[in-house]
Amino acid sequence: MMQDLIENHIRSGISIRNQILEQQTDMIEKAALLMTESLENHKKLLFCGNGGSAADAQHIAAELLIRYKGNHTRPSLPALSLAADSSAITAAGNDFGADQIFSRQIEGLGNEGDTLIAITTSGNSQNILNAVTAAKKKKLKVILLTGQNGGKIIKHHSDDLDLSIVISSEETALIQEAHIMIGHILCSLIEKKMFGLG
Repeated sequence: MMQDLIENHIRSGISIRNQILEQQTDMIEKAALLMTESLENHKKLLFCGNGGSAADAQHIAAELLIRYKGNHTRPSLPALSLAADSSAITAAGNDFGADQIFSRQIEGLGNEGDTLIAITTSGNSQNILNAVTAAKKKKLKVILLTGQNGGKIIKHHSDDLDLSIVISSEETALIQEAHIMIGHILCSLIEKKMFGLG
């Protein structure tokens, strides 16, 4: 029974990766090019997400800020997770509400030409939706990593997105696994494009 659970999870993950391989590689490349454009223009990348997606936001930002490929040295890249500053998050939550924890930070930190990478497995997180809206007001580029059918952000706010990558799964854990894989690919593509690292 435990072996069945293990095998089913692995097979489901492989199935999702095959879907990404067949349907999303162009979008992943476009996302990397948008992010690289910001970096090459001396702008920054902002990441946000809740729960496991907050961990992904922090993880991907750290790979870019420090380095992704461990056997190479290259300049640090300006990448910041809006889910990492507990003082800012709790102050915004207390003073403005949980739905403003990212948008309030974008108001202060976001600049025209920056790119926001918003991560939500459902596409329904109000604080992510508000972050997207705040980013567009400040003329940031916006990339959405999401799952299921993209939720209300795709349904009602797709005009605020420069690009979206939707993982066709209903299972949160599998969507998160796909998101972190895509995050690693984006890091690799950025390092390749900017520094020739392979």
